[in-house]
Amino acid sequence: MAASEERLELSSPLGRKLWGLILGRLGAVLILLFFSAIWGRNSTDPEASSQTLPVLLVVLFLTLVYSLAHRFTRALLFQARLQFAIDILLVTWLVWTSDVFHSPYTALYIVVISTSSLFLGPRGAVITSAGCAVAFTGCALAALTGLGDHPTQYLLAGSLSLPIQTVGLFNISFLVVGLLSARLAEQQSGSDVRLRAATQSLANLRALHERIVESIRSGVVTTDLDGRIFTLNAAAEEITGYQEKDVRGQAASVFFGELTDYITNSARASKTRATSPRFEADCLTAEGMRLRLGFSISPLSSETGETTGMVITFQDLTHIRALEETSRRQDQLAAIGRMAASIAHEIRNPLAAMRGSIQMLRHEMQGEAPQTELMEIILRESDRLNRIITDFLNYARPRSASHAKVDIGELLHETFTLLRYSPEITEHQAVEDEVIGGPMIADADAEQLQQVFWNLARNALQSMPEGGSLRAQVSRNSKNRLRITFSDTGRGMSPAQVEHLFEPFSSTTGGTGLGLSIVYQIIREHGGTINVRSREGQGTTITIELPRERGESTSQESEGRGVAAQKQTSQISS
Repeated sequence: MAASEERLELSSPLGRKLWGLILGRLGAVLILLFFSAIWGRNSTDPEASSQTLPVLLVVLFLTLVYSLAHRFTRALLFQARLQFAIDILLVTWLVWTSDVFHSPYTALYIVVISTSSLFLGPRGAVITSAGCAVAFTGCALAALTGLGDHPTQYLLAGSLSLPIQTVGLFNISFLVVGLLSARLAEQQSGSDVRLRAATQSLANLRALHERIVESIRSGVVTTDLDGRIFTLNAAAEEITGYQEKDVRGQAASVFFGELTDYITNSARASKTRATSPRFEADCLTAEGMRLRLGFSISPLSSETGETTGMVITFQDLTHIRALEETSRRQDQLAAIGRMAASIAHEIRNPLAAMRGSIQMLRHEMQGEAPQTELMEIILRESDRLNRIITDFLNYARPRSASHAKVDIGELLHETFTLLRYSPEITEHQAVEDEVIGGPMIADADAEQLQQVFWNLARNALQSMPEGGSLRAQVSRNSKNRLRITFSDTGRGMSPAQVEHLFEPFSSTTGGTGLGLSIVYQIIREHGGTINVRSREGQGTTITIELPRERGESTSQESEGRGVAAQKQTSQISS
């Protein structure tokens, strides 16, 4: 405790100024004695040069003592007063050893008085000036009375008016300098008090401003006139996943895209005092997930009214837009569900009858008649139509999930083992699966997840008709959720295709267009998210994240993230 207090005292403003006084005194004396030595060498007075060495030794000794006292004691104000008292005595000694009434060192009294006002304040400056006057008067009286080796020519001449006038003039000068120094010290003290009060007020206002900004639940970004990020509040860091130190100095387009048109529209609205327009943009978080941000831009002005930057406030609209998308999908699903029963009876039953009839006619045909090929085409197309109806009914009326503890990595390995022996894979296509970090246990429906893996793998293979590689990987992400990644080297997709990838009957490989819709539905009901990144000619990466336990993510949240994910690649691929 004592050591910390001592360090605090020594690092205080008075402590630092006292160091300056000690070192400044030494430097001033060295310079003064240097010129005195030069003057003494050119002078015929032998006493002029004999004073240099004793004064230097005394100052060096005092500097050492002052330094030790400053280092080991905390009575800084007492040290300052003592040093100025010794300075008065030292100057008086210099005046005494030279011609008292014509000594060039008398001016040093004024230096001592002026300097003391910086350390001792107004009262200390007046006391110091009085001390200098008393010391000089005593020195002069001693010289007039013939004390020491000083000549008594004034007494012999019988005229004391000149020395008395000299002493009086110097004393008046000391007192005037002391009063002026006291006045200046008083003004400086008042200025320092006002400055400290203003600084404290500014610090309090800044702290209040920072607390207000940090407590706002909307993201707040400030930029300079060039659009480079200056600050982010806590909500902005939470929404985007970026830390302020990582994005400071970068363009705000990293969050909001190109801002030129937005700034122009906002500036126009600000000039007409109209309501600031709202904009929306896609943003990628630090983890690569896509967000939908709603934001507005306002000019940041100085006290003079000059625009110095911009303030961008934004909110995360991903969940809201996801709910809108969910509502739209649910409406579609409801309509599809109402049609499912009638489709099953109106199409499937006649289809079965037609297929049975064609098979009977086929058996009655002999040889390779031309009609035989036509019947084979009818049978194949009827099988394809039956598969479409089956996928359609699986999407419209999914079976209830049966959750249990399953090893996701093992499910993926089994699916890829079957895939390697499937006739759908060619010799130019390679598949690989990998599990990072040991068993990946999750609460899920094993059969539904295998269907997800199978659909994604088949879709990837169909996007590589001329060959390529498919790689699937299971790992844990930073939030301890399971991450399954499917990456292929196929032909990729356009932004428009990615935008509608999970919608029913939206196919990029020529299938029924329901496989990925079923995948999306299964992942959503497992509380997971699905994220697609693709670029034409550069392949596709689909990332699935699943909670390890049920209840870690609500259906609405997963729906929101899933919808956000499908649009993310549209932004990337553009």
